[in-house]
Amino acid sequence: MDLGIKGRVALITGASGGIGLATATLLSEEGVRLVLSDIDQDKLEKACAGLGTECVFVAADLTRQDEVEKVIKAGEAKFGQVDIVVHTAGVTGAKGDPLELSDDDYLEAWNTDFFSAVRVARATIPAMRSRQWGRFVCITSENSVQPYWEEAVYNTAKAALGAFIKNLSYKEAADGVLCNTVAPAFIETGMTDGMMKKRAEEMGVSFDEAIKSFLDEERPGIVQKRRGKPEEVASAIALLVSDRASFINGSNVRVDGGSVQAIQN
Repeated sequence: MDLGIKGRVALITGASGGIGLATATLLSEEGVRLVLSDIDQDKLEKACAGLGTECVFVAADLTRQDEVEKVIKAGEAKFGQVDIVVHTAGVTGAKGDPLELSDDDYLEAWNTDFFSAVRVARATIPAMRSRQWGRFVCITSENSVQPYWEEAVYNTAKAALGAFIKNLSYKEAADGVLCNTVAPAFIETGMTDGMMKKRAEEMGVSFDEAIKSFLDEERPGIVQKRRGKPEEVASAIALLVSDRASFINGSNVRVDGGSVQAIQN
């Protein structure tokens, strides 16, 4: 299927691994030119070295508006504009009793998982609006609608992010800018690798056994009994940023293998 975005310019945050890298790979195959950002320049360039498209690499701390502006200016200097944003950057944050976690614990996740998206939107959407075409996609999580007790800082930041993108969608579509979210669950990324390594150590079992027990005990809705692949999330993102998704706006697309056991998003 021709997605109709050959020659477009996409900014991908958190591009050095997981969902960000898988999305960069897929969009490069569609002929999209890429502005790729992450916190570590060397890791970013090594991870994305084989992409078969024009790229610009910009290390940035997205908790600062001036760093966000630096990324956008680098993309505009190279390609003239940014048409598409795929914002995957984020942190899991502190875990534990929600009432024992500190203000700083909550603020870390809030600043990175929520406000970084606000900063990127400020820096990109007005120009998209003026050109009457744009796509803005953020990664939320199953946690935004199905929160887990010990992950309160992540739950609240991701839920707020979903509300923010929905809020943008009410007006931006009138000027051709479509805003949506993608909500993955238990994907093969560094984040879930860390979770399963810790679980394996605590239970005294192998890594694979930790995954199996986690699926059985904690994610019964995933009846395929496996983690999702970053490429499976990237496929949904690629559709949302394409011309084929011209009537999808303000939506939350789950790529969670059925983990969220509810009808509504």
